[in-house]
Formats: sequence, structure tokens, C-alpha cells
Amino acid sequence: MVKEIMKIPPSKFPIPRRRFLEMGALAMAPLILPSRLIGKTSPSNTLNVAIAGGGTRCSAHTQMFSRIPGVRIVAVCDVWLERVEKAKAAIDALNGDTHCKAYHDYRDMIADPEVDIVTVAVPDHWHALVATEAANRGKHVYLEKPFSYTVEEGRAVLEAVERNGVMLQNGTQQRSSRFFQRAAFLAKNGYIGNVDRTYAIAPSGPQGGDPTPVTPPEGLDYDFFTGPAAPTPYVEGLGDRKGTPGWYFLSAFSGGWVTAWGSHHLDCAQWALDKDREAPVKVEGTGKYPKEGAWDTAWEWYSESTYADGKKLIYLSQDRPEHPGISGNLVAVGDKGWVAATRRSIVSNPAHLAEMVWPKNDPEFQLMDRGSDFDHFVNFIDAIRGGVRQNAPGPIGHLSTTLCHLTNIAIEAQRPLQWDGQAERFVNDTQANRFLRRPMRSPWSLKG
Repeated sequence: MVKEIMKIPPSKFPIPRRRFLEMGALAMAPLILPSRLIGKTSPSNTLNVAIAGGGTRCSAHTQMFSRIPGVRIVAVCDVWLERVEKAKAAIDALNGDTHCKAYHDYRDMIADPEVDIVTVAVPDHWHALVATEAANRGKHVYLEKPFSYTVEEGRAVLEAVERNGVMLQNGTQQRSSRFFQRAAFLAKNGYIGNVDRTYAIAPSGPQGGDPTPVTPPEGLDYDFFTGPAAPTPYVEGLGDRKGTPGWYFLSAFSGGWVTAWGSHHLDCAQWALDKDREAPVKVEGTGKYPKEGAWDTAWEWYSESTYADGKKLIYLSQDRPEHPGISGNLVAVGDKGWVAATRRSIVSNPAHLAEMVWPKNDPEFQLMDRGSDFDHFVNFIDAIRGGVRQNAPGPIGHLSTTLCHLTNIAIEAQRPLQWDGQAERFVNDTQANRFLRRPMRSPWSLKG
């Protein structure tokens, strides 16, 4: 049975559709691997996992963590009764018992002393609240992409993780993909010469959706789902539609495809450009929003982030005319060639580079021969147990998600913006700086 919780009184104030005006933050801290080891609450050094969110990513987390020896899923939560019951049943089947607890409120689940790790697989606007709650309770965190809904919230997550000495892995699993690892290796190590630009190329977003408000599905606590976001009418397909849930394309809950795909492809383009710990100094962008329908996030876009040394990271949807003409989600261009990667392949010019024998035992490119989504989860567990190098630590994930947010802000501003990565602010631009945070609906807050 799902545990009962305090309910927040439902809001009855509809709001008009709005653009995504609150964006995320920049991490410039050095990579720090906490030394906290397992076993404080778990018998026999088993790591006990709790999953926040019962949707599609919950299913992936269930399958991946259940395959790792010494890891056990002991709890799951969701505000949709049907989903949490289904998730518990799947976990019980893999565990071979009924021990897994089902919760309605993530706070109750995180407070469970049996839990060592919390995975955050909830909609984007909840990421910071769940991740900071877990860190403040001393739990390690596996945080799905995007890292945060806003810059300010991303910074709060990093500070909570550092303050409490826990481990956080961003769910940007392409960091553990053999194809993206190989592409980044070639770009960073001179095989295609001096790399002056990289491209992150994502699918164009959807348009449409019926904007007519409807009654939320039975069993869905939609007021809790809305949580810190502004009150937003429920529309058909918001919580469940063929393909991707509609909340991805509502600015009240997400940055749309710009943050969803950018968290992966832009992250890898940043990596290949060797800018994992350096912010750009300027960003500019253009884009298009749907003219009608329920969805209100950008469906087409182009942005350039320029660094102090003149190098550029270009992020665009695949049908833009600025496409480099090379097929890939990551394309790195040097003065002696190029390399391109997708989740299924790697190609290069010269062609032999993609097929070369790779060096062994490089801690940054440890999976070039076999890397997969599963290895991303294994890397997280190994980092907790033994202090090995994480493939997607918090500061790097926070920076790449920030670049996604800067893209959305530049599209909205329709003018070039100067960025101060150290201060995590736009330079002398009060209007743009308002986009770096959002007010949270009471009683939700990251303070305290």
C-alpha cells in the first residue's frame, strides 16, 4: 500500500501559456570525489536504492541497478497510484520478494533509514527539490538529465552534495558510451588537429497538443505533480501520451527538447571541445515556438556559445540551415579532419581514426571498447564503493545543462548575451538575469 502523505491544497488559478523564462546554473568547481563508503545502513555492504518517479526512466533504473551485484532496490515513489503500484510489482519480480516499499511522497521515501541511494527520475521541475532532499539526508544521488530546471536550482544541488559529502552521478549516459568516448578522445588528443568548434545536433521538437483543459487521470495527484511550478491546467497527453509525455514541452515543467536532448548531445560537444570546466563568455541564439496548441517550448533552434579563446560550441536542431552536413549528434571539427558520433556509431575523416586501436587504462576513456548505458550505472556504484573516476559528476553535468538554459534564454532575449561563468550571471543585464531563477509555489522551497 502506498503511504499516505500531507496533501497540498489544490490551486484553482489557471494561467496562460508562457515561455520558458527560468533557467539553470553553472558549476565551475573542481571535480571532487567524496570518500564516503557504503555500509552505514546496509547489511553485508549491500547498497539499497530508492527510485523517485515511476515512469519510463524508473523502468530503466530498475533494470540497470537490479543487474549490479550487491545493489538492491528497496523503495519507489510516485504521485500517480497506478504507476507506483506497477513499478513496485516490477521491482518485486526482480527481487523475488515483496520487500520493496511504495511511497506517495518522496520525502517519506528519502527519510527511510534503509535507503543509501536515491535516483531522481521525476519531471524536470522536481529535480532540484528531490536531489537536495536526498543529499541533505546523506544519500548518494543518481540524477537524471537535465541536471536542473534553473541555474539557481542547479547551484543549490551542487552545494547540497558538497556540503553533505555524498556522491552524485548525472544521468548523461552518453559519457559512458563507447562511441561518444571515442569521439571525445579523438577530438581532445589531437587526432583531428586543432578543434575550434563542435556541434551538438538534436531532433526538432514537437508542435501542437490540444490546449483544452481536461480532468487529470484517476489516481494522479496532479496538484502534487505540479508542486513548485505555477498552477497549470492539465491537458490531454500531459502525463502520458504516445511517445514522450507532454510535460516535456510545457515550459511550466521543462525546457523542452532544448534541455532534454541538449543535456546529452551538448554535454558531449562540451566534452570534445575540452571545456568541461570552462564557461563560455558569450551566447547568442534564435529559435521558433509553436504558434498554436498546448506545447509552448522551442521546437527549432540555433545557438553559438563562444569561449575566451574563440572556440565555439554550436547547438542546433537537425533541420536548421546551419547544419554542418555531417551526420551525427556530436560533430567535432579540427583543422586536420572531423569526427562524428551517435548512440549507434562513430565515423571520422580520415576514416581510419574511428577504427584505430585504442589505448588502455585511460581513466577518462575507460569504456571505449564496450561502453553502454549499463556501464554508466556501474560506474556510479564503483565510484561509491572504491573512489574510481566518475564519468558524469555533478559539476560537469551542471555546466552542460547550464549551456542548454543559456540557449533558451538567448532565444527568448533575441540578442547576444555576455556570460560571467565565475559569478554565474549575465554581464550588466538585469533582464536576462531574471531568467536564471524562478519563484516556487508555496510551500515548496530550496531553503532550510
